[in-house]
Amino acid sequence: MNILTLASGSSGNCYRVSDGKTPLLIECGIRFPEIRRKVGFKLSQIVGCLISHEHGDHCKAIKDILKAGIDCYMSPGTAKETGIQHHRINTAKPLQQFRIGTWTILPFPAEHDAAEPCGFLLASGPEKLLYLTDSFYCRYRFKGLTHIMLECNYAADILAENIRAGVVSREQKNRILRSHFSLENIKEFLRANDLRRVQEIHLLHLSRDNSDAARFKREIEAFTGKPTIVS
Repeated sequence: MNILTLASGSSGNCYRVSDGKTPLLIECGIRFPEIRRKVGFKLSQIVGCLISHEHGDHCKAIKDILKAGIDCYMSPGTAKETGIQHHRINTAKPLQQFRIGTWTILPFPAEHDAAEPCGFLLASGPEKLLYLTDSFYCRYRFKGLTHIMLECNYAADILAENIRAGVVSREQKNRILRSHFSLENIKEFLRANDLRRVQEIHLLHLSRDNSDAARFKREIEAFTGKPTIVS
């Protein structure tokens, strides 16, 4: 399993994942020339692109990705919300498995202020990758995970301090709480899941103002005993 972060955060999200046989993109929320450059101009090797929801920081380059001949996979609600009709847009209903090359992929509902947001469980051979971002909660539990890509947007104490300092408004606070994963929620999620086979954890989509990358890495490694990479 190879995971490469091309971009992560509110300014844009894009990841390349491969099982050694089938390279995929997860999200395409940065400019197309930047995607091409960051995959070493080997975009023709990419077999598909998974899109979690319609917000621009997750699907900015979708039209160019489609023009490049790459199939895009998303929920019916996300596809409708993009307003794009194209023969390479594939709708994948939540909780119904589908295949892309050597991957078996299960979309599952996320909790975010979007039309029909999803996380993805990707399996290939003995390895299982969980991808979940832009969700304040996950109702599902997973067994046999080997790799985890999980949003860690903010810590409650940092957010509270920024509210007191006027850096974050009450309206912004309410949206954050209803649409993003906190450090505290991540710990609860990880405690509830089977981590015995996990090889590494990737923390994604950190807030510019309400996060602390070094602290998040330190706390999650101490909490799980697993190598943690902050993207």
